[in-house]
Amino acid sequence: MNTIISGQEYHNQKFEKVNLKQGEVITGRFADCRFINCTFTSVVLRNCRFKNCIFQNCDLSLAKISGSSFPMTRFEKSKLIGINWTQGNWSNLGFEKPKSFSECVLNHGTFIGIDLSGVEMKDCIAVDVDFRETNLSKVMFGKTDLSKSVFGNTNLSEADLRCARNYDIDLSQNNVKRTKFTMPEAFALLYSMDIELEENGDIECG
Repeated sequence: MNTIISGQEYHNQKFEKVNLKQGEVITGRFADCRFINCTFTSVVLRNCRFKNCIFQNCDLSLAKISGSSFPMTRFEKSKLIGINWTQGNWSNLGFEKPKSFSECVLNHGTFIGIDLSGVEMKDCIAVDVDFRETNLSKVMFGKTDLSKSVFGNTNLSEADLRCARNYDIDLSQNNVKRTKFTMPEAFALLYSMDIELEENGDIECG
């Protein structure tokens, strides 16, 4: 299909090259649907529910997701720039969250206070993303660039940042219990603590 009619319910449909107009308002229910090469830039997705859907090579940059939810939905190779995810519907005890983001661009997004526990965020570019107060426990950040992203009172317990890069996390201001890190990226975390670091070769050990 290459059209979406607002207010309809769709099940097990494939949408290809759908190009919605800027500011267009869409409502509806989508279950087990696949969106391929679709453009939803600056579109208003109002009270939509995308359950177990897949977005591939889509552009949802600056989309407004007022009251919408994405339970078990996967985003693959898509642009999700500048989305305020807090506008979505996250009220169903954490079951409204997406399943994964893979090879996506999430720059300048806001996830403040959202439960994303267990979500996969692999091979993504997540520059200047606000993760304050977010539950990121058990999240896998495989090869994700977290440059300039903000963490504060964030739950990163058991999260996997071993292959992530460019993150700046204050260990005293976040929950990092059993969080997985690797060197040399993890070395930079020590600079957030009130300690002095010197190379071993620069001192005399008696």
